[in-house]
Amino acid sequence: MASKWEILPRNVAPSGAKHSATVIWLHGSGDTGLGVLEWIKMVWKEEFQFQHIKLIFPTADPIPYTPNARQLTTVWYDRQQISPMIPEILSSVDASAAKLNDLVQNEVDSGIPLSRIIIGGYSMGGGMAFHMAYRYRREVAGCFALSSFLNNDSVVYKELEKLEDRTALPSLLQCHGTRDELVLFDWGKTTFKTLTELGVCGEFHEFNIFHEFNKKELQILQRWILDKLPPD
Repeated sequence: MASKWEILPRNVAPSGAKHSATVIWLHGSGDTGLGVLEWIKMVWKEEFQFQHIKLIFPTADPIPYTPNARQLTTVWYDRQQISPMIPEILSSVDASAAKLNDLVQNEVDSGIPLSRIIIGGYSMGGGMAFHMAYRYRREVAGCFALSSFLNNDSVVYKELEKLEDRTALPSLLQCHGTRDELVLFDWGKTTFKTLTELGVCGEFHEFNIFHEFNKKELQILQRWILDKLPPD
């Protein structure tokens, strides 16, 4: 049985009669699935949807979050501070990963193969997506991360280093604002460089923006999604 969520996922139904692929979009720290969905609509100025793809916007369970004075906050994992210089709290990451694995499995059980699923996110959501795509569900079609980073000693890197065959890793799309003052641009660029050195194939786009995303970024993401998940 799938794990229960504090807040049910927000789904965007495909505009066609039936979906043959799925995109799971993870929100940033303190946000919700509905929150990031509304933000996308505000930036996109219309419904961000696809003829054959279902979009899923889950919400993380509220947990004590150290950077927020241990107050209950909707985050995918706890951390000591927002910095790549500190160790990951792996037990916290893996707790969310278990629930997200259930969410992915629900799609597989409904008839969507892993090769027709993309996992991505914004800010912390992108950080969580790295763990899902490159540790737990390496058979997915791709991973996207907007304004995101991995810790310098991330277990993601360590597990990729152990792989004998890295030729079939999920494709990566990363985007980052050069003026980002919360998640520094260099953190994201270093993450991308390290992942590609470990065998991940991907593309990196930079924008003259702060910790946010804009319509040009969403247009690039839309084209990338359609390239990885064309109509079946």
